[in-house]
Amino acid sequence: MSTETKLTRDEEGESVDNTKYRGMIGSLLYLTASRPDIMFSVCLCARFQEDPKTSHLEAVKRIFRYIKGTMHLGLWYPKGSGIETIVYADSDHAGDYIDRKSTSGVCTFMGCCLTSWFLKKQTALAISTTEAEYVSAGKACQQALWMKQALIDYGIRLDNIPIMCDNKGAIDLSKNPVQHSRTKHIEIRHHFLRDNVQKGNITIEKVT
Repeated sequence: MSTETKLTRDEEGESVDNTKYRGMIGSLLYLTASRPDIMFSVCLCARFQEDPKTSHLEAVKRIFRYIKGTMHLGLWYPKGSGIETIVYADSDHAGDYIDRKSTSGVCTFMGCCLTSWFLKKQTALAISTTEAEYVSAGKACQQALWMKQALIDYGIRLDNIPIMCDNKGAIDLSKNPVQHSRTKHIEIRHHFLRDNVQKGNITIEKVT
């Protein structure tokens, strides 16, 4: 998807067959199980299944053209890769041009292997990039804890899993136990990230 593409409801646009549109989105969503590079674009287009317009259909067709031109690409899982686990978190602050909500993206690496990834629009409106990144880091923390527990079943115990975040404000917020005016509006459930940092289950580090 072009970085200049800004999808909206496009209420003045020409409507298209929503059955066909939903079928195309369904096929692409199935493909995201092995193609993380299309995850964001597909999930963005999926938000307009109720009343798709020509502009939305063109965006979906572009994804299909991209897939056709990159069929030689795939995920690589070499034998003997290490088990060092790292989780990356990021957010698209106010990226939804309809309700201005942010989108969280998380991916997990074991060694050099990408093992899991997901993208989801945040339920609450983030009023700053720090808040959006903090919520995304919280989602990454959930993934890290799940991965730690899953590895225990295979007899592998990890001390702590680093979460890589590119927002210094979110990192400072996760390490600062003092609640101040800038964070009062953030829902309590997101602060379990800070709790797990203090417990040593995870560490959160800066990435550029």
